[in-house]
Amino acid sequence: MKHIQRESLCHDPIHGYIPFISVVEPGETSERQLLDHPWLQRLRQIHQLQTAWWVYPSAEHTRFQHVVGSMHMAGRAVASLYPSLQEICPDVPSRGYVECLCRMAALLHDVGHGPFGHFFDTHFLKDHGLTHETLGAHIIREELGELLAEVRRCPNSELEAGEQLDPEQIAWLIMRPKGDDTDGKPRWLVMLRSLFCGLYTVDNMDFVLRDAYMSGYSEKAYDLDRLLRYSFFSERGLTIHQRGLNALLRFMQTKSELFRAVYFHRTVRAIDKTLEGLFRDSKEHLFPGNPLDDLDDYQGFTEWSLLIDVARWHKSDNVALRSVGERWKKLLSRQVEWESVYERNLAFKADDSEQSSIFSSVELVTQAIRGKLPEENRELEMQIDLPRHIYRPDARAATAGQNFLFHTATGSIRPLTDDQLFNQMPVTHKMCRVYLRKDATREQAAAVGRAVDELLGSRGEDDLTNM
Repeated sequence: MKHIQRESLCHDPIHGYIPFISVVEPGETSERQLLDHPWLQRLRQIHQLQTAWWVYPSAEHTRFQHVVGSMHMAGRAVASLYPSLQEICPDVPSRGYVECLCRMAALLHDVGHGPFGHFFDTHFLKDHGLTHETLGAHIIREELGELLAEVRRCPNSELEAGEQLDPEQIAWLIMRPKGDDTDGKPRWLVMLRSLFCGLYTVDNMDFVLRDAYMSGYSEKAYDLDRLLRYSFFSERGLTIHQRGLNALLRFMQTKSELFRAVYFHRTVRAIDKTLEGLFRDSKEHLFPGNPLDDLDDYQGFTEWSLLIDVARWHKSDNVALRSVGERWKKLLSRQVEWESVYERNLAFKADDSEQSSIFSSVELVTQAIRGKLPEENRELEMQIDLPRHIYRPDARAATAGQNFLFHTATGSIRPLTDDQLFNQMPVTHKMCRVYLRKDATREQAAAVGRAVDELLGSRGEDDLTNM
């Protein structure tokens, strides 16, 4: 009865009831305190689908809903995986410690995001040598560390006497692996990292279900229960039993389909192209420099605040601000500057050289297309878009080598690539789209199509699509 009195529930369209701890002893931090903290509440004002909500009317869900779902996923994953982790790492802390650690890392993995999510990483944070992960890790250490150190319980378990949650471990879990950053880290913690940056993570297991449902793509994108049931930690790392392999492949295929159909939708990317120019010309007015130097202001900097600000700029007395404000006004009315006129798709397998492809750089593609255009169209204003989705980590990637396969017949643990079905899946999928200004003529669009056909060939099996 006591644990029920400590808990609250929120109802989620994806996971049903999600429990979290609301009532704790004096001196402890409850999960509710963190959920209600301004650093978490600001995520209610940042869309999960950075610009796709302008294309999919029902996909208005936010980063906040996603991180709450990810926290719940972390609890489910630890409940399923902790016994096997304890078996191979006898020095692992209590289940309560591991569960609280993973729930907090999942809840906070997006805390550093700015307006428009990953777009903001590329077009703003990168200027300051930051990503949402590095910024988020700083927020965890410096802004939330004291609260996190006093978290002692979650709905299914609690820390043992003498244990104290380490905010540094939470910050490390949310960071993308690089180099030899596992030096000095306990083996059990390194094992847990696969739940945050492997093939199937507490992050992407939630967002695949959530984004598919909210966009109308699918009500049940993959079999989550089967995927968790047949997963365990082996001596090699996070391992999937052969009986669960089809569930994993379905998950990977659905995730890839979401990239093609939703995240990389031609109009979504046209909005991104329009937004790129606006960000380039608006940066100095949007936020005054490095967020690390002004975290208080960054806490209040969200999509809501940005869109409210830019909506007023067209009335400014400042000529430059008024000019860019007119462009923002058009975007807020969903008037985009670019339109896709041509699309080409290509899948790269493990033995393919992606860098030697015509798709390797925007500059290369642009130059090659212009060389094939008629003289009168050589200076045609165009944008080349090369969105790239990683199906599975390349063997050389930092995130590779974290997932394995249990082979039933021999009882052996093998690389996933030993399975023929898995091995046939591409490593990456890339699109090549050509965008022209909205006022381009049909003749100009046709000239671009002929130029790309001549450049790349027009065989149907190459998955050529004229838009």
